[in-house]
Amino acid sequence: MKSEKYMEIVRNSYEFIRSKTSFVPDAAIVLGSGLGALADELDKTECVINYGELRGFPVSTVPGHAGRFVMGYLNGVKVIVMQGRVHYYEGYKVQEVVIPIRVMKKLGASTLFLTNASGGINPSFSAGDFMIIEDQISTFVPSPLRGANYDDFGTRFPDMSEIYDSDLIKILEDSAASLGINIKKGVYVQTPGPNFESKAEIRMLRTLGADAVGMSTAGEALAANHAGMHICGISCVANLACGMTDQPLTHEEVQAAANAAAPRFKALIKDSVKRIGEHYGYRS
Repeated sequence: MKSEKYMEIVRNSYEFIRSKTSFVPDAAIVLGSGLGALADELDKTECVINYGELRGFPVSTVPGHAGRFVMGYLNGVKVIVMQGRVHYYEGYKVQEVVIPIRVMKKLGASTLFLTNASGGINPSFSAGDFMIIEDQISTFVPSPLRGANYDDFGTRFPDMSEIYDSDLIKILEDSAASLGINIKKGVYVQTPGPNFESKAEIRMLRTLGADAVGMSTAGEALAANHAGMHICGISCVANLACGMTDQPLTHEEVQAAANAAAPRFKALIKDSVKRIGEHYGYRS
């Protein structure tokens, strides 16, 4: 996609949303598998925009991803929520996958809270565990920053030494402790999908230092970091990765495990957002 066309999609999406609402979010939240219902639990909803209303905008095609922006207040913090994301494996270019991140940044969000469902690689992990993402490996998918640089968002060669904000990691840890949730920390790796990884690939990823694997998130974090956003992420370990058990992997299993963990996950997100709002002075 030519850079002019790309920026036209970002600009048109921004302008369409602005024509519907003057609401300016402080934080953006991307809801992964099993978490979509959180968008329906905001304290107050200001505006809902379906991705299909935005000309040229990528649309979710995966079951369990509603495909819309929900704007409103969560624990008093002004948020824009992605109720369902788009994925590289759906056939989109990786640059298209991060259009929503850039639109949310342009709308005013300065903090990004990423969530996903993943496969556990660390042998100490169990299905249903939550993992704070400390760092990531994204070299198995193209960089969303490839091609023309958009100077309005960030520099040509952005630093990636701290993609996930250390202050936010501490906030997530404190939130989990207050809720009695035993939370893990680790490295997340994104693979292209849609197929699950082979046993040999999981052994390779473990050797590289990955603790959990999924098919989203890392590219979104790269684009957000490029744009100067504060980023945090939590992964729900929905199952153990290929070769960790004798069971074959299915998307239905991932959805079922994510759904089962959703009440605890939603409580953790809500409390964390409140603390993030207090940390940055976002409270309305």
